[in-house]
Formats: sequence, structure tokens, C-alpha cells
Amino acid sequence: MQLSRGGLFAYAAFALPLAMAALPIYVHVPKYYAGTLGVPLAWVGAILLATRLFDAVQDPLLGYLSDRSVHTRLGRRLPVLLGAPVLAAGFVALFNVPDAGAVWLALWLAGCLVVVTFGFSAASISYFAMGAELSRDYHERTRVTATRGALGVLGVLIAAALPVLLSAEAGDESGLAVFSLLFLPVIALCALATLLWSPKPPRQLKAPRFSWRRVRQPLANREFRWLMAVFVASGIAAAIPGTLILFFVQDVLQRPQYAGLFLGLYFLFGALGMPAWIAASRRLGKRNAWLVGMFLAVAAFIWAFSLGEGEVIGFALVCMLSGLAYGAELAIPSSMLADVVDGGVREGEARPDGAYFGLWQMLEKLNLALAAGIALPALAWLGYAPGTPQASFSALPAMYALVPCAIKLASAALLWWAPLDRRTTTTAVYA
Repeated sequence: MQLSRGGLFAYAAFALPLAMAALPIYVHVPKYYAGTLGVPLAWVGAILLATRLFDAVQDPLLGYLSDRSVHTRLGRRLPVLLGAPVLAAGFVALFNVPDAGAVWLALWLAGCLVVVTFGFSAASISYFAMGAELSRDYHERTRVTATRGALGVLGVLIAAALPVLLSAEAGDESGLAVFSLLFLPVIALCALATLLWSPKPPRQLKAPRFSWRRVRQPLANREFRWLMAVFVASGIAAAIPGTLILFFVQDVLQRPQYAGLFLGLYFLFGALGMPAWIAASRRLGKRNAWLVGMFLAVAAFIWAFSLGEGEVIGFALVCMLSGLAYGAELAIPSSMLADVVDGGVREGEARPDGAYFGLWQMLEKLNLALAAGIALPALAWLGYAPGTPQASFSALPAMYALVPCAIKLASAALLWWAPLDRRTTTTAVYA
């Protein structure tokens, strides 16, 4: 059964503030704390790695608690309702920092990241699990994830452009602080839309008892293990450029004033390409459509390595083409995950969507943690310092463009061999 357009957009609304928060946390924080506030780059990388690893550990437990929440009156809406205010409070604190030295700023960064990522995880795990339960139809699930992805891209576009505009208006670096305050009414309104008007999935009557087996249950699903391996490799390939893009624009292209434009083009073309990826998944199957997206990303992105000072048009084209490829990453993997959950549920067993999406969130954070924890200290070890102009054939462009392309090709090879994307799954796949 096809979901109504109004119900689908009501569900997708909460993706907008989640994306508005995610982009500054994962893109602007390294540049803001290291470049603007003066915290040493290696410290920032270590803090990002440590706090994201700590945060990732909680996700499987939060996923189990999400599964427990389906038996309450509010269902999975309860963790969303509780997590959204925590996310909002941590986000405001992250970009409204005290006047202090580098050590205290580093501690402030670590504390704020723990708060904001807890709120983000508690809300988003249940939110994504809600989406998996809205439909059991193979193609309708891609429609759900693509609509959610499109609203998420809108949130990213706002987060990419608005802080830059606010800083330009004020004539200083206060744009992120003001943006964090404007974030409060947005998350409140979008959360209300999702909580009040999104379609309600069927309520499960029997609550599962807590056990570590329940938390680890997805790992017993062979298809999930394959999908997990592909997702980790592909996610690291995407997270490294996301961590380094502001440094690349500032010190290789030497055009920091265009950073918002480049981010906007990337995510705008990601949204524009979404209908094409929905059609491609219908025609080619989800796995093959994802493969096309991976190869398009490599073909587009490898150009960035050869770009140098002032090559704005060339990098804009890279952003457009790689943005189109990014649409596949938004629409397809989560849809495949919902299919994989079907194959991992024994007959008569309650659907553990929260457990799966808890582990999925953990994997996303491990990708980001590894990207920041490896790329930033490696660049510091190779002698790179923010604000130092870089030649096109130096450590920063290589880490920004070549390393991600190599990892993306490895993820494509894994996906090619993976036993995934059966259009109908009627039995559990345990091994």
C-alpha cells in the first residue's frame, strides 16, 4: 500500500533538523575549534575520535530501548520526544563557547559532543526505525528513505548557507552561534509534525525482555554483516572529505568565501538526483543502483586531487557530480537495511528494528570517528597546519581526494560480491 503524500512528508519532516545539526557537528566543528578558536588540530582530532567512539558504544543499547518503547502508548515517538530537547541544548552549547584557554575549550568541546550526540542518537535511532516499519513493500521503502533524504538535504543546505550568511552580516565569526539559536524553533516545529501527523506503524503487543543476545541479534544475520561491511567502507570514504572540505577550500583552492556555495551545490544536486535513484533502484535493483552511485562518486571526485588555487569552477563541477552520487547513499542503503531486517526475523518474533538501527547508527559514528581520528592527526604528522597554503600535489589534496576514492572502490568490490538485495525474503538468514 502506498503511503499518502501528506503522511510521508510529515514523517520526513524531522530529518530536516537532524541534518541541520549533523552538518555543523561533523563539518564545521573541526574548523571552528582548530582554526577559529585555536585548539590544536591533533587535540580536536583525538577528541572527535574519543567522543564518537564513546557515543557509538551506547547506540546498540539505545536501539534495544527503542524496541522496548514500541509497547508504550507513544511507541517509538517517545525516544524522539525525549531526545530532541537534549540535542537542541547540546547544539546551542557547542557553538556558544566560554572565553577560555585551549585546555578548557577542549574540555568544553568534549562535554558538548557527548550531550549533543546522546540526544541525536536517542531521537534518530527511533526515528529511522519508524521509517522502516511504515511499509513492507520493496519499492515503497525506497520512497520513504528518499523522501526522508530529500528533507535531510534541505536541512543540510540551510546549515551550509545560513551560518556563512549570518557571519557575513555580522562581519565576524558569530554565524554558527546565531545559527544554533535559530535551530531551536526549527527542531521544535519539525518534531511536532513528525510526532503528531506521521503514519503510525502497527503496535507490537509483547515486549521483549532485555538480553545481550537481543542487542547483538543483528550480527547473527549474514546479510546484515555483509551490508555492514559495505556501509562502513563506503561511509569512511565519504566521511574523510566531509571532515576536510573546509581545510581544502581554504588552503588548496584558497577561496574560503565559496565554502558555503560548494557545500550547497553538493547537497542540492544530491536532492535533485533523488528521483533518478528511486527510478534506478526500480529498474536495476537497489544493489546495482548503489554500485552505479559509487562509481559515479569516484569518477567525479578524483578530479579534486589535481585542482589548485582559484579553480572554483572545476571544484564546483566536482561538487555537483559527486552530489548526484551522494543521492544514492541517502536513498538506497537504509532501504536495503529494512529489507535485511525482514530476513533476520524468525517467524513469530517481534521486529527488532531498533536493534538494527542502533548498530547502524554506531557504524555511522565509527565511520566519522575513524575519518576524523585518522585524517586529522595524519595531516598534523605530515606537517600540515590550518591556514597554510597547500600545493595541489601535497598531503592535504591526497588525503582529501585520493584516499577516499581508493576506499570507495574497495566498498564497491565488497558490494559486488555481497549476497544482498533479494527482492523477496521469506526466511531468516542466520549463519
